[in-house]
Amino acid sequence: MTNLTKIFCAALCICAVSCANPSRKASEADFVDSVAEALADGGQIRPERLQWTREPAAFEIKDGTISVTTAPHTDLWQRTYYHFRNDNAPVLQMKTREQYFSFVVKTDFTQSHRRFDQCGVVMYLDSENWLKGSVEFENAEFQHLGSVATNNGYSDWATTAIPADVKTMWYRFSRRADDYCIECSTDGVNFSQMRICHMYAAGDEISFGIYACSPEESSFTAVFSDMKITECMWKAHDGQQPDAE
Repeated sequence: MTNLTKIFCAALCICAVSCANPSRKASEADFVDSVAEALADGGQIRPERLQWTREPAAFEIKDGTISVTTAPHTDLWQRTYYHFRNDNAPVLQMKTREQYFSFVVKTDFTQSHRRFDQCGVVMYLDSENWLKGSVEFENAEFQHLGSVATNNGYSDWATTAIPADVKTMWYRFSRRADDYCIECSTDGVNFSQMRICHMYAAGDEISFGIYACSPEESSFTAVFSDMKITECMWKAHDGQQPDAE
C-alpha cells in the first residue's frame, strides 16, 4: 500500500465516522479550502481533502490515479423528459470558497461498454442542484460528449456525437464568481468550451470533483488521473462590458 493510499484511506475512515452521525454539523474549524491549499502547493490536490458523497462499488487510489468501479443502475438525473429521478452515482469531491480557479482531470473510460456508461467532472451541491460533464457510451459507432446542468430539480442535457473509439478525455471545470464553465480536450492542452452556466443554488462554498456511473445493467472501471488546480483559465470576457448595476 502506497503512502498516498494510506493517507486517503485514513481520510475515508474519518469521513465514515462523520457520515455515521448525520446530525453532526461541520464546524468552521473542520473546513479546509482545498483550492486555496492546492494553489499554495503548486496545484497539487491532497487526496485526504476529497470526500465521497456516495462510495462506488469499488475504488483504488494509487500513485495519483483514482480508479472507480461503478455499480449497475447508478445515475444522476432529475425529472426532465424521462420523468424519473436518479441520485445514486458515486461522487468524490473537494470543498472551496475560492471565487476564481480551474480544476483539470483526465478520464479514461476504455472499459465502458453499455449505453450511458459515463465518467467525468462534477459540481454536486445537492440532489436537485448539480453540474456535470462527461462522455456517455452509446454504441459501437458513436458516443455522446455532453454536459448536464440541474437547477431546482430539473436536468437538461446538451450533447454532441463523437466517435466510439475515443477512450480518454480531459475536462477543465472553472469558476468565475457566480458562474461556471466546463471545457474538454483530447490532448490535455487545447480545450474547447462545452458549457457556460449559472448555478442558482451555488453559494460562497461549493463542492466539486469527479463521478462515474452506469445507469443500465452494467459495470465498468473509470480511471481518473492528472488532477490539478490552476489559476482560473476561463478569462474575463473581452467584448461587451457588463451592464451597470
